[in-house]
Amino acid sequence: MKHGGPFELAFGRGLLKLALPQGAEPTVIRKALLPKLFDASSAIASAFANPIGSEPLARLVVGRRSACILICDITRPVPNRLFLRVMIETMIKGGIPADRIDVLVATGLHRPNEGVELEELVGDPWVLKTVRVTNHFARNEHDHVDLGHTQTRGTPIRINRLFADADLRIATGLVEPHFMAGWSGGRKVVAPGVAGHETIRTFHSARFMEDPLSVQCNLVGNPLHEEQLQIVRKVGEIYALNTVLDEDRDLVCVTFGEIIASHLAAVDFIADTTMIDVPRRFKTVVTSSAGYPLDKTYYQTIKGMVTPIDILDPGGTLIIASECSEGLGSHEFRQAQARLVEMGPEPFLATLTAKTLADIDEWQTEMQLKPMRVGKIQLYTTGLDREERRITGVELVPSVNDAIAASLERHGDPAVAIIPEGPYVIPIYRRAGL
Repeated sequence: MKHGGPFELAFGRGLLKLALPQGAEPTVIRKALLPKLFDASSAIASAFANPIGSEPLARLVVGRRSACILICDITRPVPNRLFLRVMIETMIKGGIPADRIDVLVATGLHRPNEGVELEELVGDPWVLKTVRVTNHFARNEHDHVDLGHTQTRGTPIRINRLFADADLRIATGLVEPHFMAGWSGGRKVVAPGVAGHETIRTFHSARFMEDPLSVQCNLVGNPLHEEQLQIVRKVGEIYALNTVLDEDRDLVCVTFGEIIASHLAAVDFIADTTMIDVPRRFKTVVTSSAGYPLDKTYYQTIKGMVTPIDILDPGGTLIIASECSEGLGSHEFRQAQARLVEMGPEPFLATLTAKTLADIDEWQTEMQLKPMRVGKIQLYTTGLDREERRITGVELVPSVNDAIAASLERHGDPAVAIIPEGPYVIPIYRRAGL
């Protein structure tokens, strides 16, 4: 944390500069600084050669007939350009034919990434020319294998056939706080990443979403995490490459190995630098949706509303800036938002609690209820039309600076918390001395 300027928020592909009113008392909350891996290629090579809980990659590929590599979709800024080629080259050198190697975009129930966007996501033309790169479609029933149900909660296990049937399975991703599953990456790239819609919609039903342990940075007793672990064990042998980035989107940590062990190692690395103790709550909190690519839609923006609520004083004001360059989100999400605005928060929630399978994308609307229960939510955006703005269900503001000034005056408190990187930082309220 710091108290001096300049004050900026991540917004789109740039920064939104803040001009605070005279007398404001700002506290900037951001991740602790971590040393960059300036030789990223060497760090990745070392991770492959010195894995966690498995043999080195060069040995893993020997004798395999096929391979499937999972990559996250465009909503995660994973540096695929740094590792995909070397991973594939190692596979080919080890005897796996290039035409038996698939790179599968783990979209979950998000839209596919195609054309120029897919080129940006993969980050290396050689990869696109050498192997198949395809998107996962959770609604295509015939694309999935049925692996039964989890033992604890009976979640149906439907996994993309390309991944389930591959001789060598590798998930790649970014480890960062996730507002339901605790942390992203690892097992989450498999489910919901390449799971069927039934699996995903079960995860996002109210019995999981409203569980008090389904929160950011928590894996202990988290029902989503526990189900994900059961699913990856059911699939069988899976390995993972996990990356951690700093605010500049530069690599600061990379781990490789058995999917559960290597993911936990990355979580251990990042946890203390991401969860920031804050000795007070604030009546005015200003945050972002972490800029591009996370702030492309209002759907993703809700993550930035949820993560700081522990430091929002009840009845306070949370101001979030998000470009929303692609608008609101999916058709199903628009429908859920319209129902929220029409019905109101409590009646809307009541319609969800009896469902075994959530309607597609309505879970993000359900998550929006959490900050709305604490205080007033205000949104600054440049990317929504009039109807989309109406069904956000929050108050739209034309200026972040004016909204800050009005909030400070309204609450009679000059203190303001500023979280430039939005949901990538988790402020935790802890009174001094505790």
